[in-house]
Amino acid sequence: MSNQVIVSRSEIDTGASSPHHAAAPEPQSPRRFTPRKGAHLALQLLSVAAFIVLWQWLSSRHISLGLITFENIPAPSDVVPAFFGLLESPKLVAHISNSLLRVFSGFVGAAALGIALGLIVGRSRWVADILMPPLEVLRPIPGVAWIPVAILAFPSSELSMIFITFMGALFPVLLNTIHGVESVDPRLIATARSLGAKPVSIFIEVILPSATPSITTGLAIGMGTAWFCLVTAEMISGEFGIGYFTWESYSLQNYADILVGMGFIGAFGMLSSVAIKHVGKALTPWLAAQEKQH
Repeated sequence: MSNQVIVSRSEIDTGASSPHHAAAPEPQSPRRFTPRKGAHLALQLLSVAAFIVLWQWLSSRHISLGLITFENIPAPSDVVPAFFGLLESPKLVAHISNSLLRVFSGFVGAAALGIALGLIVGRSRWVADILMPPLEVLRPIPGVAWIPVAILAFPSSELSMIFITFMGALFPVLLNTIHGVESVDPRLIATARSLGAKPVSIFIEVILPSATPSITTGLAIGMGTAWFCLVTAEMISGEFGIGYFTWESYSLQNYADILVGMGFIGAFGMLSSVAIKHVGKALTPWLAAQEKQH
């Protein structure tokens, strides 16, 4: 009798209780550009256009609002020629390649250490009591404050710059990983144990997948913070780099070039974070299925 119950349940789960009731798989319709998506895109483009128009008006007329003034802020009409001037510069490739190397080197190191420590701290109260107090003391220290330590600790300026981007990315990854591990439903772990799963299997098949969304969020934030620290890192020393170009433009009072450098950093940071989010979605297909159901 029990065997019949088990069989019937498995048949119901697989949708194959009888050939007459077998459900055919629903064809997946390709994603289409719906009017609703078009309205959202139009609203986003309109928002960007309104921002640029407002910026042009405030800067070209040198408007002063008391608390903030646009008397010295370059207008978009000044920034666009500076942008094309940088595109034609023979140093552009060196600027971008050096910045990418520094940011991604620091980010990869921060991601590896942050995820590893986060998984351990999230699962062990003893490890948390040992490691978290000194880490919480280091966490609020801004990137610019690490410059003297980086210069003293590392033999080369390149390693010093990578270290600062590493420190910028570390704590978002670490804290989000800890949050993801601590948020795992205890019932999932208890169920896996009751089914005879070993600790390694529970960690790989239950804890890690459940914490992946939080880890992905931490990686995206960490990538943005690494780019945020780029200007600070390249203040140490350097002949090339987007951050160095931005700081040098400020020193030379080339204000339009400052905004061009800021635009490059913002664009690269946004694209990097979006890429990480897409990778995270590919690693968690069950979340997309849940969103479709709701």
